[in-house]
Amino acid sequence: MHRRLSIGALTVLALVATATTAGATTATAEAPTPAQTRLHATIDAVLADSRLAGAQAGVVVVDTRTGQTLYDRNGDRRLVPASNTKLLTSTAAMELLGPGHRFTTDVASDGVRRAGLLAGNLYLRGGGDPTMLAEDYDRLAAQVAAEGVRVVTGNLVADDTRYDRTRLGPDWTWDDESYYYAAQVSALTVAPDTDYDAGTVIVHAAPAGQAGARPAITMTPANGWLRIDNRAETVATGETTISFEREHGGNTIVVTGQIAVGEDPASDWMTVWEPTGYAADIFRSALQRHGVRVLGRTVLGRSTPDAAKIVTRHDSMPLSELLVPFLKLSNNGHAEVLTKELGRVLSGSGTWDAGLTAIGEYVGDSGVDTGTLRQRDGSGLSRRNMIPPAQFVTLLSAVRAEPWFDTWYAALPVAGNPERFVGGTLRSRMRGTPAADNVHAKTGSLTGASSLSGYVTDADGHLLAFSVVLNNYLTSSVKGLEDQIAIALASYSEKGTSTARLAVPAAPESPRVPEGLECAWVKPILC
Repeated sequence: MHRRLSIGALTVLALVATATTAGATTATAEAPTPAQTRLHATIDAVLADSRLAGAQAGVVVVDTRTGQTLYDRNGDRRLVPASNTKLLTSTAAMELLGPGHRFTTDVASDGVRRAGLLAGNLYLRGGGDPTMLAEDYDRLAAQVAAEGVRVVTGNLVADDTRYDRTRLGPDWTWDDESYYYAAQVSALTVAPDTDYDAGTVIVHAAPAGQAGARPAITMTPANGWLRIDNRAETVATGETTISFEREHGGNTIVVTGQIAVGEDPASDWMTVWEPTGYAADIFRSALQRHGVRVLGRTVLGRSTPDAAKIVTRHDSMPLSELLVPFLKLSNNGHAEVLTKELGRVLSGSGTWDAGLTAIGEYVGDSGVDTGTLRQRDGSGLSRRNMIPPAQFVTLLSAVRAEPWFDTWYAALPVAGNPERFVGGTLRSRMRGTPAADNVHAKTGSLTGASSLSGYVTDADGHLLAFSVVLNNYLTSSVKGLEDQIAIALASYSEKGTSTARLAVPAAPESPRVPEGLECAWVKPILC
């Protein structure tokens, strides 16, 4: 599969291709200007921080107006990009699926209907929608009832066959399995909230009225798919230490620890084992509430017959709107669903392999040298992803010519903007600096791997594309160093004449987040 590049994209790529990217800090083939010399010295000073001793750092900055490389340190070095991988996935999805792409969930039947009796099966067919809420399944059930169906003599069949049955991404680590940023991927799933964390459930523990009693455990949404093993205790006083853990291979959530009388409930987001069954359970309960009895069993993973007739359907929001929770909150599940959807739409195979092939072909056609990188999943959770910073900057420069660029650019996190669905994972970073409400960039975090790639408008009004990827450090966080570089770029101007190094900009302290996690992956939101 190949696509024809627009004239604008070809122009951008030609400009980028003329820029020199060799050497540790060489700016261009020409002698650097005084401003570039100051910028080099400033970024070099940031990268000389002791927190990066023994680590690897790749930084590339390009002026998108001219294609000139302003800074390059190890731009061709393959590094673990963490969630910066989503830049490849999201741009490919916007181009190949289109901003108007929607996911459809159908209810269909293959039986004969007489009065209120449906003699046959009822099919719930998933289209991959990661935004399906319990209330969406409730509306589908209400519409089935409104069609006059009161009894289904056959089975409720949960059809998740749009995608394959590989639920967990390549190379994901076992100890992430129960946490919501590593949710299983299915074409039929449920999200518990409007962050659309598909394939998860929110578990709440509220203290009992007296010490010694078990806390009250509830789930959002309420369901019969998961079981609670409550080993926690209500105490008279003391710190809340409630912990939730889902056991491998099943849906038993073990609750341990303590919570004091009168304290607010403790909550956490946990992944579900087999989201298809979770969705079917939610839908079957909704049918019951609306007076529709299904006499048969719930059957998982069987396809809907071609002759089945649609009873009702639900369409998701368009991709252009899904981009906001996807990119602002760095939603891993959205990235993986889009990867499988790309495979399904373009090659008829809803698999990671097919989707990653499509992504690779798109970014390759955009000028990225795919021979220099490896992408193993859509989200960046795999540690076997390796992408050079220079290739991110090539992509960032090229996509400015795409007709959907403005929508995609707006969906990137915005530094220092306190609105959660504007600032996203950057909402608490770079506040009160020239980078605030300026930098639009994708964050990335794994233990020992951190990244920030996107755009910043410099002091002369020029849009710069940049990528900072840091690996193999031992300190808990290097976010402040990324922020210092972004602030320096926001302050960059060609109008000065001095060659003296600029002072290394100060970066406000970033929120304290457990090592290796995006701030938006921590519930409740800390950033």
